[in-house]
Amino acid sequence: MSRALPLVAGYATRRGTDAYAARFGERCGAGHFSDFLNLHLKLSSLGLGTFPGAATDEVDADYAANVERALAGGINVIDTAAHYRYGRSLLALRAGLERAFDAGMMREQLFVVAKGGFLLYPEGPPSDPAAWFDANIAARGLGTRADLAGHHLISPAYLSWQLEFARAALGLDTLDAFLVDQPELQVAALGKEQGQRKLARCFAVLEQAVKQNKLCGYGVSSFESLRAATDAPLFQSIAALLGLAEDAAKLVWKDPQARHHLRIVQLPFNPAMTEGFTRFSQATGQGNVASTLQAAHQLRVYAMSSHALGKGRFAHDDPLAAVLPALANPAQRALQFARSTPGIGTALAGVSTPAHLEDLLAVARVSPMPREEYLRLYKRAE
Repeated sequence: MSRALPLVAGYATRRGTDAYAARFGERCGAGHFSDFLNLHLKLSSLGLGTFPGAATDEVDADYAANVERALAGGINVIDTAAHYRYGRSLLALRAGLERAFDAGMMREQLFVVAKGGFLLYPEGPPSDPAAWFDANIAARGLGTRADLAGHHLISPAYLSWQLEFARAALGLDTLDAFLVDQPELQVAALGKEQGQRKLARCFAVLEQAVKQNKLCGYGVSSFESLRAATDAPLFQSIAALLGLAEDAAKLVWKDPQARHHLRIVQLPFNPAMTEGFTRFSQATGQGNVASTLQAAHQLRVYAMSSHALGKGRFAHDDPLAAVLPALANPAQRALQFARSTPGIGTALAGVSTPAHLEDLLAVARVSPMPREEYLRLYKRAE
């Protein structure tokens, strides 16, 4: 855990992100900043992810430097999770944030997303996972073995602990969003009904955190459920998520008219994983069936994409070379593809090295593809 220092107050605001976009917009392509729902936050169409990289001091230093440079280059969305690199990504992100704040960046200009749900092993994978769990989780009342789905745990107590851990490690009093990471793993282990019940309890924990000013909003980060076909066992309906959030809000705020704070869904999107745009699986309650990205837009949920580089695959594979020749390399083309997709507000890419950060910043300096040009990519593939 980081040293005990006062937490930085504040959260992303309309005034702060407007000022950020005005300050850095001249360095970025037109259309680089997305409008976050009815809050009118200006969020960058590309975001810095903090998943990849070894758990070493060298990678920590690279991440801290990347965060500082990304914020100065027009990237004001940063995504992390309690378990990334055994908790080290949080601390490296904090170091980068502190440098940026010292250089004059304001907390209100940045949008920081954290996630929880996977077990955090601060010392690396334990040799005896069961004994480690009993000593570090069960003995502290954070969960039972019955709550486990492999290395996934979303008991209310553990999710609350991960939220507190993230706030302290990042040095931030209020997180802009906290996402339940891959809740479909609980569905796979326990079935849809029990998995949804667990998710409902998570939403109540997160609504309570909003009430306590520990975060501004919450959501779900998925790998499979928001790309799956409607009849797939792991499919997740956005409308159903909103229903769970509405019930959680009424319970926590003790008001039948309470408005929930579910604001974000996150799903993979890259040239090999386009289901969020191409698969029509979501009933929106507005008389139509839509893709996940369309449904998110219609239901006023901000969509973020993950895995823009396919865990490094599209830093080498180059399926877009013929249609995006002006960009310098496969990674830049994959980033441009994801952030240009209609419905994606911010495309995230895990960037652990300075060289890969240059690709992110290079794409930020150009405009997203025009809609019609983007749609022609799919016509060519037919």
